[in-house]
Amino acid sequence: MQELIIGALSALWLGILTSISPCPLATNIAAISFIDRRIGRTRLVLLTGLVYTLGRMLTYAALGILLVAGTMSIPQVSHVLQKYINKILGPILILVGMILLELIQINISGSGLSAKMQKRAESLGIWGAGLLGVVFALSFCPISAALFFGSLIPVSVKCNSTVVLPALYGIGTALPVLVFALLLALGAQSLGRAFNKLTQIELWVRRITGGIFIIIGIYYCLVYVFNVFQ
Repeated sequence: MQELIIGALSALWLGILTSISPCPLATNIAAISFIDRRIGRTRLVLLTGLVYTLGRMLTYAALGILLVAGTMSIPQVSHVLQKYINKILGPILILVGMILLELIQINISGSGLSAKMQKRAESLGIWGAGLLGVVFALSFCPISAALFFGSLIPVSVKCNSTVVLPALYGIGTALPVLVFALLLALGAQSLGRAFNKLTQIELWVRRITGGIFIIIGIYYCLVYVFNVFQ
């Protein structure tokens, strides 16, 4: 139970970290501009933000089912993962930490699909926000891909969670949109300053998280790979 709680908190944090990273933050800004067109109708603004969040949450939950449940349903793979997941996690966390610290550069472009779908979302009204949530969730960039495939999926496998952890990750990725939708509904005038603050703290949050990942990864390697503390 404690492992699942830690996994759930980790999934939510990974989602939040993803949401304030440069590429996902750009898609969230696009979502907020979509929601901004409904300004003046408080309930509709909030509902649009919730539909966007639901779109992201369902997308990541579906990916979790495909990747985690699909993997665990294969007896040989499931046995190997359950036996060696702690040994695998160490190197993976170190690798993801190095990507977050930009010690490793990976070029992944996922913006084309998002751009093509934005106009179609406009014609769907409030449900277009859900479509944007789905499309933006699938538009992986290096950091979001590293956090989702390199961190969330291994943690989900370790906790044997096919839906809950990926869904929490999806909620985390949409939290800034929900917050700013609420600010829009309340008529906040300082959204620009809030965005500037968010982009400033993202770098330090990412560096701290990357450092923590590397430290935990080294610890896992020492304990489960090299048996140093056993």
